[in-house]
Amino acid sequence: MAKKAETQAPKSPHMALYRTYRPQTLSEVVGQDHVTTPLRRALENNRMHHAYLLSGPRGCGKTSTARILARSLNCEQGPTPDPCGVCESCVDLSATGSGSIDVIELDAASHGGVDDTRDLRERAMFGPAKSRYKVYIIDEAHMISPAGFNALLKLVEEPPEHVRFIFATTEADKVLPTIRSRTHNYGFRLVPVKILQEHLATVCVSEEISADPAALALIARAGAGSVRDSLSVLGQVISGCGPEGVTYQDAVLQLGMTDNSLLNETIDALIDRDGAALFDVVDRVIEAGHEPRRFVTDLLERIRDLIVLQRVPGAAERGLIHAPLEVIETESDQANRIGAAELARAGDLVSRALTEIKGATAPRLQLELLMAKLLLPASDDSTQGLRARIDQLERGVVAGVVHTPQQAAPAAPAEPVAAPAAVPPAPPKLSAVAPHTAPTEATKKPPAKPPAKPAAQQPVVADAPEIVPEAAQTTAAPANPGNTTLASFVSMWPSIMDALLKYSRVAWMGFTDSSPLSYENGVLAVGVKDSGRYNNVKGGGHDERLRQSILDVLQIDCTIDVVLSSQGTPSAPERVEDTPSLDDETTQDVTGAALIAQELGGVSIGEIENG
Repeated sequence: MAKKAETQAPKSPHMALYRTYRPQTLSEVVGQDHVTTPLRRALENNRMHHAYLLSGPRGCGKTSTARILARSLNCEQGPTPDPCGVCESCVDLSATGSGSIDVIELDAASHGGVDDTRDLRERAMFGPAKSRYKVYIIDEAHMISPAGFNALLKLVEEPPEHVRFIFATTEADKVLPTIRSRTHNYGFRLVPVKILQEHLATVCVSEEISADPAALALIARAGAGSVRDSLSVLGQVISGCGPEGVTYQDAVLQLGMTDNSLLNETIDALIDRDGAALFDVVDRVIEAGHEPRRFVTDLLERIRDLIVLQRVPGAAERGLIHAPLEVIETESDQANRIGAAELARAGDLVSRALTEIKGATAPRLQLELLMAKLLLPASDDSTQGLRARIDQLERGVVAGVVHTPQQAAPAAPAEPVAAPAAVPPAPPKLSAVAPHTAPTEATKKPPAKPPAKPAAQQPVVADAPEIVPEAAQTTAAPANPGNTTLASFVSMWPSIMDALLKYSRVAWMGFTDSSPLSYENGVLAVGVKDSGRYNNVKGGGHDERLRQSILDVLQIDCTIDVVLSSQGTPSAPERVEDTPSLDDETTQDVTGAALIAQELGGVSIGEIENG
């Protein structure tokens, strides 16, 4: 970090801190060693170029460095990287000096026309009045018009021996390429938060003001890498602080930054899936008058810190996290309690919300929608959402539509396995006429060779071994199984589809044009007409979302059996009551395709090969 200037201007209650602590030598320029080191060597070796282009973000020291170069060039002991500070030129060019007639500063924003550059060109021909060089410092050089650059080109290319040019700009790409090619280019960078914090601490010591390190870290963040802006913010906080000095609460209050306690509560609520706590944070942010965009920005920075702590061992020691020690300890604990996929998804959502909330007419609503999205990874069908749900399951967090067997039969939790044995054999449902049901029927009647079915139908039961006991538990409890009929599902099917859309648009699309075909023994057969949709809903586990939608609408928990079917919904409940039973003598030899043809009028068109 730069040392405090020995020739520092005397304190003045009327002078801003960024003027009082303007660097006077190259060694005092903060955070730009990649620029000041080669310039010092050039001065020591007396190999200074006739034109320089200093570019970079605002407030990083471009103009100050240009003035230091002019001071170093015209010092009586120069050219030298360390001006003496006592000669006439050094005194005139100091922060409190009156200026030198041989060092001309021009603002190209107001002197960038062709007439201004022609006047500069004519005056440059005259030698310096009392200094070694006539130095032109042209600030905001990108504002010079193309005609003005062209008028200046010849002078910059071949200036008189006594002339030196120093251009300063925030947009080097807008400077005429022919001008850039004739200068030595040095790019300034934003100053890291840690270096800014140390510099602010030095200034507070010089001003004899006590300062909380956490408050200085907050001010350095508000400065966004600019030394000048950081000193300006520090001056504001100092002017409004009390006798205890610069405190963290003063900085938060004056700068409108988000209190760390709010960020801690937000992340803890996200880890615990505590919706009430998240929405309480939003209420406090709005009621306290905080800027919603500022809150989202600070939340995104916190998530960034957590990601870095997860991925980089010793991130704090390596300087990748710029925060007080107690904040880093809290962040480390939070990073250990949340999954990487959950964190990445949260960062993506908050980053998008930062763009959407700009200029929003209802910022509170935008914040609440953000919190709702953070709480519901189950509604996200993307790969990122799936990984976030896996993270939650690994942490033991049950959220969204995650289903457990205990929820399926709350009335009889003590006998989840014994119930299926007590249920008497039921008439076969339509979807049960599949090859894998043949062994069961063989125990009741002579075996009949069923027709071959498409391979895609084989996992109808085998893929959901945990769901079958739930259906058995549901059907074991009611005394009258006939209370629920297929007609109940048929009449409420549109409402069930609307409920499914709220869970997953992909699942809703898969079950479009579907229809309930039969309901027997707690198992609902749902016909899907298209083989592509059939494969999608079976492979994507969307039958579980349909089960949850039926539970929401009808308060009936059933097992979903998805089958390929070209038939529509039965027109009347009587079709369900006519379903043949194993005890019906007229149907003992009618199975498979013959049964479908007899009862539904289906026509066999051949086997469907599914990969």
